[in-house]
Amino acid sequence: MKNLVIFSVVLFIGLAFARPDEKYTTKYDDINIDDIIKNDRLLKSYVNCLMDRGSCSNEGAELKRIIPDALQTDCSKCSETQKNGSKKLIHHLYDNKREWWNELEAKYDKDGIYIKKYASEFDKSA
Repeated sequence: MKNLVIFSVVLFIGLAFARPDEKYTTKYDDINIDDIIKNDRLLKSYVNCLMDRGSCSNEGAELKRIIPDALQTDCSKCSETQKNGSKKLIHHLYDNKREWWNELEAKYDKDGIYIKKYASEFDKSA
């Protein structure tokens, strides 16, 4: 379950554009996370984008670009909507799509830095 935190942070930003020293845009805050969760084809397309295995929508490309910053900065530029949506999606991936979760974890946290960093935060929310 600790691993959910990593993708949580990643998804926090997934709905936003990054700007240095500013909050990520809220342009994508109205994306319905439940619709993505319920549609394996759509969810898989986002995973494929993040894993460099497929084309990316504008939202997916932006998410992929800002993931490293979000992980490094504790998602300090994320809106509450982005954080909440991310957490929901993370739990879904971890609980129901473990293979996809493991692939994302291997790519975005090769050294296990963020798992350790966010483990206590995730334990509180689990």
